[in-house]
Order: sequence, then structure tokens, then C-alpha cells
Amino acid sequence: MQCPGCNHEMASQTLEGHYDRPVGLDWCAGCGAFWFDTNESIVLTPGSVLRLFTLIHENRAEPRPPLPDTLACPRCRVRLVRTADSQRGTRFHYWRCPGEHGRFITFAEFLREKDFVRPLAPAELAELRRHVQMIQCSSCGAPVDLAEGSICGHCRAPVSMLDPKQIETVVRELKQAEIRRTTEDPALAARLLMDRLKVDRLFRDRESGWLGVSGPIGLVEAGIRAVAGLLATLDR
Repeated sequence: MQCPGCNHEMASQTLEGHYDRPVGLDWCAGCGAFWFDTNESIVLTPGSVLRLFTLIHENRAEPRPPLPDTLACPRCRVRLVRTADSQRGTRFHYWRCPGEHGRFITFAEFLREKDFVRPLAPAELAELRRHVQMIQCSSCGAPVDLAEGSICGHCRAPVSMLDPKQIETVVRELKQAEIRRTTEDPALAARLLMDRLKVDRLFRDRESGWLGVSGPIGLVEAGIRAVAGLLATLDR
């Protein structure tokens, strides 16, 4: 696959997604960006997110040129649309294909999406201005004149930083989530079977009044009531 930013060949990698779904992605070290087909970024397991963080760390050193103003989808060559989204209150940007073939996101914006990166507080920004006038935008590579503002004039990304405490918190949460995901519960199969039997019994006993209503009811409504009743018994 050709990179939308520089047209060079991208490297491919397959990671683990939730429900044993493999997630294929392409990445460009020169532009510092990922290409995800459809919405594959959100199905990455915690362990896969940590592996991509390591990949970003290993390819962080080289300065990168600004991305071009126009980016084309590597699948259909239609112009990508710059899109804003929010995760845990942190705003991030990416370029998506109007034909839903995928999205192009820089390393820095991916780190924002996964809560590794945060914008600078006013006091931190003032301290930075006392020592530095010009920096490079982590999202697109364009120069940012701190005397003019704290937002990149090219891609509109705010000046941000990797907060060590924030990273420690996020990495710990991801590791704990991965441990929970990969630790097998020896009683899981038996509990799932019992839950299935309870749901089947609830549907079989519909005429005995388990729905708590009279008259006809839709299958969706019946299913909602059945699952709600099951969850109530599991919580006790």
C-alpha cells in the first residue's frame, strides 16, 4: 500500500483485536502515521495498543516534513476528509475515506486517541515560551511559532506533550486490562452454559407471566426483559 502522505510503500503489521479478530494495519515511518481499514483502531486489544506505542517509540527520532494539504485514499484515490473526534475528553484528528475504506492517522494523533498525550496547561505553555520560540508540530510536522499561538496553523492540532504520569497511568490500565482479557476463568464455560439455560427457560415460560405484561410483545422487547432479569439475578 502507498502512503497517502508521501506515496512510499507502507509497512504492514497484523495485531490482535477483540474476539480473536486479527487487525491488519499499515504504517509509514517517514510520515509517522498509520492506515487503519474501516474502524479497526477501536477493536485493538490493550496489548496491541501497547505494542503500537513501542513501535512509535522506536520510530520517533527522525524529524518529519509536514503532510501535504491533500491526501488521497490508498484504496480508491478519493480525497481524504479531515475529521475531528474525541476520546475521554481528548480531541484528536484523522483523515478518513468518504467511501469508508479506512482512515489515516499520525502517530501523535493516535497517542491522543489512546489517551497518552494531553495538551499543555497554560502554565506549562508559558514556561515553554520562555525557552523556545519555534517547535515542530507532533501531528503533521509543520513549524509552530509559539509567539503567535499554541495551535498548529497547518493542521490545527494543539501543542501537546507526553506526560510521564499520564503514560504511567495509561500503561498500567492497559496492562491490567490485557491481563483480565487473557486470564482464563476455569468456570467461564459452565457459567455461560447456565446463563444460556436461564435465558431459554425465561422464553419457554413466557405464558406463565415472566414478562410482567399482558398482551403481545415484540421479540426485541422480550429479549431485553429476559436479559434484564438475568442480569438482576447475576448481580445478587
